[in-house]
Amino acid sequence: MAFLSDIEIAQQAKMKPITEVAAQLGIEEDDLEHYGKYKAKVSYDLWNRIKDDEDGKLILVTAITPTPAGEGKTTTSVGLAQALAKLGKKTTLALREPSLGPVFGVKGGAAGGGYSQVVPMEDINIHFTGDLHAITSAHNLLAAMLDNSIQQGNELNIDPRRIVLKRVLDMNDRALRHTVIGLGGKPHGMPREDGFDITVASEVMAILCLASGISDLKERLAKIIVAYDYEGKAVTAGDLRAQGAMAMLLKDALKPNLVQTLEHVPAFIHGGPFANIAHGCNSVMATKYGLKLADYFVTEAGFAADLGAEKFLDIKCRLAGLKPNAVVIVATVRALKMHGGVSKDKLGEVNMDALAAGIPNLEKHIENMKNFGLPVVVAINAFPTDTPEELKLVEEKCAALGAPVALSEIWAKGGEGGIDLAEKVIAACDEKNDFHFLYDEKLSPKEKITKIATEIYGADGVSFTDKAEKDLKAIHDLGLDDLLICMAKTQASISDDPAKKGRPTGFTVTVREVRASAGAGFIVAITGSIMTMPGLPKKPAALAIDVDENGRISGLF
Repeated sequence: MAFLSDIEIAQQAKMKPITEVAAQLGIEEDDLEHYGKYKAKVSYDLWNRIKDDEDGKLILVTAITPTPAGEGKTTTSVGLAQALAKLGKKTTLALREPSLGPVFGVKGGAAGGGYSQVVPMEDINIHFTGDLHAITSAHNLLAAMLDNSIQQGNELNIDPRRIVLKRVLDMNDRALRHTVIGLGGKPHGMPREDGFDITVASEVMAILCLASGISDLKERLAKIIVAYDYEGKAVTAGDLRAQGAMAMLLKDALKPNLVQTLEHVPAFIHGGPFANIAHGCNSVMATKYGLKLADYFVTEAGFAADLGAEKFLDIKCRLAGLKPNAVVIVATVRALKMHGGVSKDKLGEVNMDALAAGIPNLEKHIENMKNFGLPVVVAINAFPTDTPEELKLVEEKCAALGAPVALSEIWAKGGEGGIDLAEKVIAACDEKNDFHFLYDEKLSPKEKITKIATEIYGADGVSFTDKAEKDLKAIHDLGLDDLLICMAKTQASISDDPAKKGRPTGFTVTVREVRASAGAGFIVAITGSIMTMPGLPKKPAALAIDVDENGRISGLF
């Protein structure tokens, strides 16, 4: 039997006009700003009419530690929303916008898979409504105004050796990590070291995703620390008077984007910070729209529960006043065996010892989510090679931790393949929960970082480099110790070492650098060898992507 690829399934989909999809949520045509027939932005006016409505149930989808075997978190999010809709529940979901870096690098696309996708898939993966380009422009406008301020007399007394704002680009390009700018003589600026981060690591992206409106956006943008002056005082975007022009560039990007799943369930796709180098959640605005407009709202957080879910719960929920009703942790038998030491080419073989050795990774993520006081449902993304014996072992281990397990076939069957999962999630949402944050924001940054490392990662402790110690002192001197913590860490392990699979023990997390994202409201603690500008792999996905003379795309996923 020949299987269609994700892009072939998406290209054969019969989409409904976005006005019909919006109508399912009670959104009128006047509330939409159209980007063609099948995607639109939702106006600010709608929020003023629904902001006092009751919230629906908030369901967070996360996963075990990623492996090359794949887990299917986004696919599960889409499939779960479709299954809830099949059960007659008024449902919507919100996902992050894909970055062009991974699209052309490793993933090749990020809109779900099989018969659980959001469409139009090609548009979502490439340019979409231009949000990431707007963020790139707003960020680089700030960088240009910073260098221009120095060039035009340096009234703010900026120390060029202490500029902390890099430029950004929405593409994986390792050659731009460290650069020198301003060469060519006095008319071309002051020569200095600079560099690029990927756009999704920009504080502007984080701010867009956490802002509650234009006024809040401008206030947050003004707090971005761009440099320090010769006396050691912070220089901000507000000091450069850049926030107004930046907000102007972002005024449309701030509006959530509305599309649909293959089964026409309304889906918000908005904001795209990475979870390994940023906070990994879609926008607060999309989340709040979704909660007001539906009885059940599904959203995801990037990578595994130690990264995206922890940040969703400790950062996004705290800043936006959210309380989740249930957490879904996605796993596959194949990925668990990989955590148990099996190579990718042997994953189709039954190996109970390897599976048993890999399951502690899942157990740790379950324990972490339950320690937030939340009910957990485990979704096993089904593969044809899974055996009843393997599935039984996973179910028994999860049951011991009080987490029901559902076998999910949403990739092959869409919503119909997620009915059991949806029913278990509905039951979990009806449970009472004791949601609470991991740490008190009044703790010192070191104490908060240590609490995340020891309780979420299972580390024995944290080692801070000399640079990190200096960074923390500067943050303390600025009076910013109360900021939340955003860990920048490898997604390939619960530890900060990508080679450590399963549930590592006996390790220390190393924090090599700390950055204050005052506008976003958190401190970024950079651990291990994590990079804020990724590079392309040896065989990037771009090699397989093409378009024919009729504009039909191939190889995207």
